[in-house]
Amino acid sequence: MRQLLQAWPRPAHPRPIVIVGAGGIVRDAHLPAYRRLAFPVAGIFDVDRQQAGATAQAFSIATVFPSLEAAAATPDVVFDLAVPGDQIAGILERLPRGSAVLMQKPMGPDLSAARRILAICEERALVAAVNFQLRFSPGMLALADLVERGEVGTLVDMDVRVVIDQPWHLWTFLRKAPRVEVVYHSIHYIDAIRALAGEPRGVYCKGVAHPSLPDLRDTRSSIILDYGDHLRCSLVLNHTHRSGPRHRASQMLVEGVHGAARVTWGVNLAYPSGPADTMEVALDGGDWTPVPLRGSWFTEAFEGPMSNLQRVVSGEDARLVGSVHDAIKTMAVVEACYESSTRGGTPVR
Repeated sequence: MRQLLQAWPRPAHPRPIVIVGAGGIVRDAHLPAYRRLAFPVAGIFDVDRQQAGATAQAFSIATVFPSLEAAAATPDVVFDLAVPGDQIAGILERLPRGSAVLMQKPMGPDLSAARRILAICEERALVAAVNFQLRFSPGMLALADLVERGEVGTLVDMDVRVVIDQPWHLWTFLRKAPRVEVVYHSIHYIDAIRALAGEPRGVYCKGVAHPSLPDLRDTRSSIILDYGDHLRCSLVLNHTHRSGPRHRASQMLVEGVHGAARVTWGVNLAYPSGPADTMEVALDGGDWTPVPLRGSWFTEAFEGPMSNLQRVVSGEDARLVGSVHDAIKTMAVVEACYESSTRGGTPVR
């Protein structure tokens, strides 16, 4: 088996980045990835000026913008919006026409909001992508390369199993939100599956809350994506497994007619600094063979979306992988999940 793709090419001359939002995801993932690639950061803004200052100090960022207007006025930059989904549209409307923008997932809290975001991006001619970074992680890039080459053959089975104790308290904005688990977390797996298998015909889903978390609407779900009669695709998602680490799981298992591959995501097992991601491949009836990975979802995956956007702006890449036009398809699948869960199953008579 030839060497598998595990990293997106770095832009030759990256533009400075203006970051809007200075929360945990910026400190734990965005800025470490940008520092590793030597991407220049022009400055940072957050409505919490103290938090913005602390983040700037920790990463030697010279400028803390006093307002969104000041941040948006910075010329020749790429904007990185790391804010909750319900705040994205209002910020996009205040950016200069034609700006390059990477926005944090989800693309709004629901499909209606996503359509509004898409309309804003089109009206303002924004070069806009959504940071569905899981598909850019070393393991998932390698898996996509393996599938694209035809090494495992026609896909017949895709199975995601995430059984973890998610630290929901870290994201206080999710309290009382009408939708939580699928749209803010498991959306990553849905997007990654779309990247590998294309568009599902439909979904079956049931999402439920947990008695110990009365402020969170949904923390667990079972999802089946309908790809017809030959590809089975299921997701088992339990983010409130409280019985210790022994039986926790965080993986995708993909099977084709000629082989299979298994990828694990360590960050879920102990957020945000869990064990390293792993990958194994078994081809043509042979034994499982480990594939060494250059890194993990956290934080190497965050290199890819910004690199791809920068390269599109500079003309080095022809395709914006996580464009808003692609991301809205992931949002449509998520919306279908919630609609299916609300409708319920077929009655037993």
